[in-house]
Amino acid sequence: MKPVPEQMAIIRQGCHDIIREEELVARLEKARATGKPLRVKAGFDPTAPDLHLGHTVLIQKLKNFQDLGHQVIFLIGDFTGLIGDPSGKSETRPPLTEEQVKANAATYERQIFKILDPEKTLVDFNSRWMKPMQAQDLIRLAARHTVARMLEREDFHKRYTSQTPISIHEFLYPLIQGYDSVALEADVELGGTDQTFNLLVGRDLQREYGQAPQVVITLPLLEGLDGVQKMSKSLGNYVGIDEPAKEMFGKLMSISDDLMMRYHALLTDITPDELSRLKNDLASGAKHPRQVKEDLAKAMVARYHSRAAADHEAREFIRVLRERELPEEIEEVALTVSEANLWLARLMVDAGLAAGTSEARRLITQGGVQVDGEKVTDANLELAAGKTYLLQVGKRRFKRVTLVGS
Repeated sequence: MKPVPEQMAIIRQGCHDIIREEELVARLEKARATGKPLRVKAGFDPTAPDLHLGHTVLIQKLKNFQDLGHQVIFLIGDFTGLIGDPSGKSETRPPLTEEQVKANAATYERQIFKILDPEKTLVDFNSRWMKPMQAQDLIRLAARHTVARMLEREDFHKRYTSQTPISIHEFLYPLIQGYDSVALEADVELGGTDQTFNLLVGRDLQREYGQAPQVVITLPLLEGLDGVQKMSKSLGNYVGIDEPAKEMFGKLMSISDDLMMRYHALLTDITPDELSRLKNDLASGAKHPRQVKEDLAKAMVARYHSRAAADHEAREFIRVLRERELPEEIEEVALTVSEANLWLARLMVDAGLAAGTSEARRLITQGGVQVDGEKVTDANLELAAGKTYLLQVGKRRFKRVTLVGS
């Protein structure tokens, strides 16, 4: 193992907080002296089938520990997923069905190995110790925490004072997440800043069960493509690590310059000194924001797909957007219509270019839609059946649609 100061320099990078740092140093020194690696845990509830770049902030930190020679545990919360994490929520979160949780968990196991070493990663499920637990065991667990302490948590406190309902099962979530650390005898637990309360409950419960309390490391939450809200599949502002290279590259090229630097800091392997030099180069004009953004997009596509895919998408982006040429491959769609004409907004929805007709109308009136290379702004426009049209939405979404009469 590396000397402890070198390990700490790597671990600190990108972290929001370490509770408590002196405990982590002591554990690292012991691990180095005994040759016994630390057990480093991060939990993920399988609430959606895809992991996105926001999740990778934590997973990359797991990779740091793994590269330093420690045992990382990727914990899939298949049991807690049935409860629904109330962290940061203003109302009760609908729980998932067991079938949904199982299906999503299966995709997580495959996706994490785009980052982590499968030979050195322990994947576990908290149903392993929670399902066998008897009702009396759960009552004993609940007896180790107080309602007053639960209401110290900001989101619970806000809901309580505003008389927004809090279901009893939501109080169980932090307890079960905390008990996961007991079951795994975790030395370190990683989580987003919104998980601080739950992570500290883990420290408390480990003391209650006679274990040394885990070190808590929190990492910043990654903003989504909108630059405002936390990256989330439900908000549609995400970049999935399993989505096509073209989609990933295009989404990252669409972000703001400010967000670009945030993504560089949290998602790439750039060092603080390199990040500082990059900011200075941008400020002085030595580097153009577009090139820096392209470097980011290529780095992410290379990491989750391949270097060849990254180079290809960069060339395509230049060709399509800078030279105004069509992409090499355009998806073709055939739609059967029963009338002589089809409303353009409906066609966009049926072709997968808009989520609904309201969104399609907005895109049209804002000038974001082209038909056969011509911009259209009439939201009531109809297209004749029996023809093929090239539709373009925004700068990078194309479909060649044939309207087939029935």
